[in-house]
Amino acid sequence: MLTPVRAFPEVIRLQQPMIAAGALPIDISVLQSAELFLDLYGEDIRGRTYTTFDPFRGEQMLRPDFTVPVAEHHMTTAAGAHRYTYAGSVFRRPEQDGWRQREFVQVGYEVFNVVDTVAADIEVFALFGEILAPFDLRRKTGDMSIVMAAVQGLSISDGRKSALMRHIWRPQRFRALMDRYAGRTPVPASQRQLMGDSTDWHLFPEFGVRRREDVHRRIARLREDFRGPQIPPDEFNSLEALLEIRTTMPQAIEQLTIIADDLPAIKPAVDRLTRRRDGLVARGVTVSSIEFEVCYGRTQMEYYDGFVFGFLSDDHPRWPPVSTGGRYDALTKRLGRGTECPAVGGVILSDLIGQLS
Repeated sequence: MLTPVRAFPEVIRLQQPMIAAGALPIDISVLQSAELFLDLYGEDIRGRTYTTFDPFRGEQMLRPDFTVPVAEHHMTTAAGAHRYTYAGSVFRRPEQDGWRQREFVQVGYEVFNVVDTVAADIEVFALFGEILAPFDLRRKTGDMSIVMAAVQGLSISDGRKSALMRHIWRPQRFRALMDRYAGRTPVPASQRQLMGDSTDWHLFPEFGVRRREDVHRRIARLREDFRGPQIPPDEFNSLEALLEIRTTMPQAIEQLTIIADDLPAIKPAVDRLTRRRDGLVARGVTVSSIEFEVCYGRTQMEYYDGFVFGFLSDDHPRWPPVSTGGRYDALTKRLGRGTECPAVGGVILSDLIGQLS
């Protein structure tokens, strides 16, 4: 593994175009508050990070990424449009593949508060494409905002939409809910019993921290959801087709335009994708070879809620993407305590670039 010192010349070379594009170099502490990441990802993140306890600052975590602390810095200290660049080590516990590095160097570029979000998407993707052009990497993109818009446009209850949105990052659970809400799979017997009107709930003892009235309200919401309208067959088929799109960017736009006839809620997101394609063409980018998968990054890029991208090496299929990025507007709202701003960016793993050079 390349250490930060050995990777230093490569880091300078990668950052130069970012600085030339107007990015301000920013330094982020290696030790981060564990509370910040636990609030965002829950307890599961402990299995992917290195944590320690500081007697004065509480639980600390070796920096698992840069995007979250950079976004927090911007939301708490800055205003207006800003561009940042950074470089340094991040630390991750290996999950299944023990060969993966525990420490690697990221070089990143983040853009905040640019009102024309499509223009900012184009700027970031085109910049990374120019930086990575010498390495013959495969370009892959997606757009989670299309999936989210499709769910919000379904002819079902708000409760069912909320349940699908909660599990949008968990494909198996999301699919199970889709099938149930379309009437294609039965509700489990245990839940059918819960939905019955004849249960004498007053006979059950109270225990735990939830009050009886809280439990009754929860049951009422579940019953309302249980009896809600099913996903119409044409909407179900269109959503299923949308989730399966894996083709080039121009062909994906053609397919999505057809699907939008049955799912009109996705039209604004498809229009943004079309503008993104046209803007890339205007910058001289060859879009016919850019892969597009609607749900790309769905299981690994949890805080991205719009356009996403990756640059992959076909010569090293076991490698993670050499570069990843995308739009994360919703993350800024969580970090800004209700205040939000448009945000898009990406990172390059300079360790891998060093091995490609």
